[in-house]
Amino acid sequence: MASTAMPMTALHTAARRGWLPMMQRMRGGAARKMCNSRLGRPAPICDLSSKRLSSARQLAGFGAGARAFRSGPLRAIHVCANADQSPGTTTITKHVSSAGKMPKNIQGPEIRKQFLDFYTSKGHTPKASGSLVPEDPTVLLTIAGMLPFKQVFLGQAARPAPRVTTTQKCVRTNDIENVGVTQRHHTFFEMLGNFSFGDYFKREAIEWAWELSTKVYKLDPNRIWVSVFRDDDEAFAIWRDVIGVKEEHIQRCDEKDNFWASGATGPCGPCSELYYDFKPELPAAGADVAEDDDRFIEFYNLVFMESNRNAEGELTPLANKNIDTGMGLERMAQILQQVPNNYETDLIYPILARAAELADVDYATAPPKTQQYLKVIGDHTRAVVYLISDGVNPSNVGRGYVVRRLLRRVVRCGRLIGIKSEKAFTPIVAQVAVELSGGCDPQVAANAQRIYGELEREEMRFVQTLERGEEILEEMMAAALAKKQPFLSGKDAFTLYDTYGFPVEITEEACAEKGLQVDMEGFKASMQTQRLQSQAAQGSAIDLTLGNVLAEVADRLGGQSTEFLGYTSLSSGAKVAAIVSEEGPVEWAEAGSTVQIVLD
Repeated sequence: MASTAMPMTALHTAARRGWLPMMQRMRGGAARKMCNSRLGRPAPICDLSSKRLSSARQLAGFGAGARAFRSGPLRAIHVCANADQSPGTTTITKHVSSAGKMPKNIQGPEIRKQFLDFYTSKGHTPKASGSLVPEDPTVLLTIAGMLPFKQVFLGQAARPAPRVTTTQKCVRTNDIENVGVTQRHHTFFEMLGNFSFGDYFKREAIEWAWELSTKVYKLDPNRIWVSVFRDDDEAFAIWRDVIGVKEEHIQRCDEKDNFWASGATGPCGPCSELYYDFKPELPAAGADVAEDDDRFIEFYNLVFMESNRNAEGELTPLANKNIDTGMGLERMAQILQQVPNNYETDLIYPILARAAELADVDYATAPPKTQQYLKVIGDHTRAVVYLISDGVNPSNVGRGYVVRRLLRRVVRCGRLIGIKSEKAFTPIVAQVAVELSGGCDPQVAANAQRIYGELEREEMRFVQTLERGEEILEEMMAAALAKKQPFLSGKDAFTLYDTYGFPVEITEEACAEKGLQVDMEGFKASMQTQRLQSQAAQGSAIDLTLGNVLAEVADRLGGQSTEFLGYTSLSSGAKVAAIVSEEGPVEWAEAGSTVQIVLD
């Protein structure tokens, strides 16, 4: 078959990145738009939803017979006319890389499957993902793959098996402002993991991580760097002497980068991380894997879990030495699919492509700010879909506030890119996230209708006040700029929050786009004033369902009131001021008894 080179096209990009299967699931308009925006041709030109190309104009554009978009060992996508096809049509066929070369068109589900299959072959028992609502009371959401096994690591629960492998859904919101800005920050992500509960330790974990990376995923060994904890001579020696990694590709790091814990307390230990080098042509001297995000991406973390940290920060040895690892699925997809960021992998791109279709914009040619808003929509939509599936509904407290904040960011970003609809658009975008969820959590599809209903109700509730609130915010910012005042007053920010339901974080984002800051001290002062007024309005009302018992407790406590912190914090410590049973105040209560708890 003859083969000649062709310039880059949208179809080439879609095929090169392995998007064809996902584009079959997209609406025809979105698939055509993805292709034709880079071809510079009006729709309809190619219908990728059926993986067939038709029309004489297409054949003229792609050339008769066989034509390769890219030749060489990595991959070739051929458009060929077969004798058994109807006249004037062509079929796209894929030719995967030769053995030993990184498979550029590997899909996210296959990356996940290869990980789980590899560790199953090493004697690990596969387990389903745990809920995003953890049993651990010290954390709000499941933030790491090991969290469902925390009690096992502590020796407080029986191990489900000596070796386990999982794909765990996780949500982190501590750096939400970086979503869509950096190449790889997310709120929702999948963490692939292999765990040993007192079975194997450092050597096996390191050897298998290397085998998986270089033999299964076929990463170039010369492009893998590793880091170890500064005092971990054992791990350093294994990487250098057993695996054969060049010493110049092994870096020692401090606690900030190479000592891992799931929270302020609990199991922890030194770790060793694997990094992929995007710029191997640069010298090794002076390279910093922990700081140079443009050159390196961390894709696998091996935690040697051997200690427990208490509330005072003291470390004590665990009964068993354990292994806890985490590989970010999205990061490995970015590496293997050779795309510039996690958002353009097949795990997220179909979601933001649906949003782009609704806004009638082309992601590939959109301004950077529009691309950023689309990335936020893609990321946050995944997060709220999985959270609602796990029973977390939008509210003003705790986990519910996380969902509300994320969803309202989606709605605002949708409006900023031009999505205008009398009906809610978030359920439409969420349909794609649901379609992509099966390999991670099959229950999401089963809960789809409930998810769509919650999204619609929350979006329409927010939209009712959003338009007027946006107008007022624009007026407030214009007034601040006219006065050459570099900030929005805290009183104004609180008015938007209290009257129009604007999370103060959204106000901060809008102000930042105009070069303004928000007077957070003034905002907090206005919040405190409202609290005091609310408490005064409530007076000293007491629940008297137990007769005079609670009134007596209130008198004993000196009439002190409970300070409500929910406006600014999602969790807080508190002291138990009293325990009240049916008979009255008690010093303690047995398990199973019904009591009321009074907190300070």
